[in-house]
Amino acid sequence: MAQMRVLENEKLKIQVSDDGAELCSVYDKVRGREALWTADPKYWARHAPVLFPFVGKVNGGHYTYEGKQYPMGQHGFARERRFACVETGEAHVTHRLKSDEESKKVYPFDFVLEVTHRIEGNRVTVEWKVENPGDKRMYFSIGGHPGFCVTKQEGCTLIFDGQESLERVSINLEAAAVDAEHPETLKLTDGTYPVDAHTFDKDALIFDHGQVKKVGLVDADGAKLVTMLCPDALSVGIWAPAGGEAPFICLEPWIGRCDNMGFAGELKDKFDEQSLEPGAGFRTAYDILIGE
Repeated sequence: MAQMRVLENEKLKIQVSDDGAELCSVYDKVRGREALWTADPKYWARHAPVLFPFVGKVNGGHYTYEGKQYPMGQHGFARERRFACVETGEAHVTHRLKSDEESKKVYPFDFVLEVTHRIEGNRVTVEWKVENPGDKRMYFSIGGHPGFCVTKQEGCTLIFDGQESLERVSINLEAAAVDAEHPETLKLTDGTYPVDAHTFDKDALIFDHGQVKKVGLVDADGAKLVTMLCPDALSVGIWAPAGGEAPFICLEPWIGRCDNMGFAGELKDKFDEQSLEPGAGFRTAYDILIGE
C-alpha cells in the first residue's frame, strides 16, 4: 500500500500519496473543512491526478511517433504509477518517476518527472520538473486535475478577474476530441460566470492560448473556496461530471491538451505539444489558495 506523506502548518494539513504523487487531501484548519474532492467513486474516484506525458485523450486511442503508432489511455500513465519519495521537509515533499521498460512500451522516451508539493500559510504549491536524460528530443504534455468540494454545483461562481469574456472550445463527445474550429464566446459579468446544472453538459470548459492565469471558485452559499494561480498554463480546463449532481468542480492547469478533432499527425505536431532536447529540463508550478 502506498504511503501518504503529510505536511501541516497553522492553516493547512495536506496529504500526498506515493501513488501518482497525487495530492489527496487539503484540510482547511481555519474553517474546519476538507477543501479537496474526496474521490467518492459515485462521481469521480480521484482527487488531483498528475497528467503526464499526455493531457486528455489521443484520437483513436493511439498516437504516432516517427511513423509508428503507440497506444495511450486518457491523461497518460503517471497517475497510475508509484513514485519514489525522494525528499521531505517540514513544508515540502518531492516525488520522482523515471522511465523504465514498461513505460517505453507506450512512450519511447527516457524521462525524469519530479512533483513537489509545498505549503505556506493557506497556499499549496504544486511544482513539476521534467528532464530528458536520453539522447533524442522528447515530446510531452503535462497538467493538473485537482477537484474542489462544493455544497452543490448550481449556484457556484467562477471568478476571472478583470476579464469581460473568454473564448471557450468544447469537446466533441462522440469524437472525444476538441472542436477547435467552432469556439464560443463565454460572456462574463464583472469577471464572473455562474455555474448551473447544465454548465458541463459538453464536458469541460476549455480556454486555450493562455487566456486564464487565475480562476477563483465561490460556493453556492457565497463562501470563497479556492483560487488557482497558473501563470504558465497554456490551457485551463474547468470540469465536473455532467448533470450538476457531483459536489465538486475541477480547476485544471494544462500545458498541452487532448487532440483536436481529426488530428492524425505526428506527436510533435499535437496542439501545444512540448519538447526537450537531450539533457534539457522544464520546470513550472501552480498555486492553490484556500479560502480566497
